[in-house]
Amino acid sequence: MPRPGHCQEVCELLERHSLRLSSSSSRCIGRLVAWVPSVDGVDTIRLYRSTIGKKAVMAVTGGVLFLYVIVHMLGNLSIFAGPGTLDAYGKFLRDIGAVWPVRAALLACVVLHFVAAYQLTARARKARGRYEHRRVVQGSYAARTMRWGGVIIGLFVVYHLLDLTVGWLNPNGVHGAIHANVVADFQHWYVVLAYAVAVLALGFHIRHGVWSATQTLGVTTSRVVGLAAAVVVCGGFLSVPFAVFTGLVS
Repeated sequence: MPRPGHCQEVCELLERHSLRLSSSSSRCIGRLVAWVPSVDGVDTIRLYRSTIGKKAVMAVTGGVLFLYVIVHMLGNLSIFAGPGTLDAYGKFLRDIGAVWPVRAALLACVVLHFVAAYQLTARARKARGRYEHRRVVQGSYAARTMRWGGVIIGLFVVYHLLDLTVGWLNPNGVHGAIHANVVADFQHWYVVLAYAVAVLALGFHIRHGVWSATQTLGVTTSRVVGLAAAVVVCGGFLSVPFAVFTGLVS
């Protein structure tokens, strides 16, 4: 039986865009397989105002942010190649002028992702008022903590920038001395703990986000894919602070 949110999405497209039904057009959204109208000549703004449009924005921006997370993780892992490797990697990014364009793109993705998430949450709360007689279906722990996980990640990003980018909160705080700054940070247990909490929140976010994004974009995947991505990311990021804290990297 279709869930209320799903019906709302389909009705929205029909009412706002006067779409034609196509017998060959189908997509899998969430756990249900339903016929979805094809989109012909729908302007971008009106599409964005729809629930499906906002979900698509979240999926695409989330995908861009996920790719950045993977690249950032691989860069961090270069610390195991020796003291000069991480510094050389940072210098290379500055020399080719990639730092500020990447930051601008990430900021745009974060803003779009947050705005779409906020609007979808507000719309879902409003819609639930129409179905108060229905039993509330509990999702997975990751799904139910997406918002709080996003807040934790956002707060940590601010701290991370003030720590390793600006250097104000770093015990060493020398510009360009990335290896030394990282080692100075993770010699303190409370920094390792804060980092671990943020990375685990990111893992939960990725676990549900990867599956949800692929469903929104019409790609059928198993939840195992999201879990595997989360485990790889968490393992990669957490290996650095624990290696420093235990003395494997100095």
